[in-house]
Amino acid sequence: MGSRIYTMVNQKGGVGKTTTAINLGAYLSKLGQRVLIVDLDPQANATSCLGVDKHTVKNGTYEAMIGTSTAAAGLLSNSTVGLSLLPSSSALAGAEIELVSQTGRDSRLRAALEPLHDRYDYILIDCPPSLSLLTVNGLVAAKDGVIIPVQCEYLALEGVGQLLQTLQRIRQSLFPSLRVRGVVMTMFESRAHLSTDVVGEIRKHFPDQVFNAIVPRSIRLAEAPSYGLPISVYAPSSTGAQAYLALATELLIGDGVALPQ
Repeated sequence: MGSRIYTMVNQKGGVGKTTTAINLGAYLSKLGQRVLIVDLDPQANATSCLGVDKHTVKNGTYEAMIGTSTAAAGLLSNSTVGLSLLPSSSALAGAEIELVSQTGRDSRLRAALEPLHDRYDYILIDCPPSLSLLTVNGLVAAKDGVIIPVQCEYLALEGVGQLLQTLQRIRQSLFPSLRVRGVVMTMFESRAHLSTDVVGEIRKHFPDQVFNAIVPRSIRLAEAPSYGLPISVYAPSSTGAQAYLALATELLIGDGVALPQ
């Protein structure tokens, strides 16, 4: 069966893509899954969030995509949280230019990850906040679908509309079976009517695809990355932690994976 591969995507920044990749991954690991996080963002936030200094990365996503190394050679494992990481570095920004003239430029990441399929149950790809060639690679690699984090704010729907057009273009030209696995509502404020309204609107647009687990706005979630830890380790009893545990559980059940007893 190999890995299930999901890509976190939204061209808007600050919606919780990296937070979702790291914390969903950490809870999937706690629930018995072998998990790899792939950092596809030149800003390397997922790399930093797992306590790795991006300036020390010699082998990572960039080298795997341009073919000077393999993805396996770049893997780092974090035994504290039970996650593996294919790290990013600022060199990845140059990959956009280098890949433009190369054959198969849109599927470089998919090809690089193929040898790892039997090593992991879940591979979660964290995309940059743009609709760039890197993001296209992330989408083409998402064999089981995309997970779209959406912030509970007024302009959320506008961004999602643009993203859906991009997904449609990728389906038509590169990857016909690309699908939306689910939408994760993030930064929810229970006291704000607007948050509730946005969730309602998004549910109308994606009637069967919005996860029931909703991630609240949380100081603990915001603090955890500065300690290089996911919320499952940093503040496991916080509301943010409970939300990501619920999300991981919901994803596994939806995927037909048995939960640990």
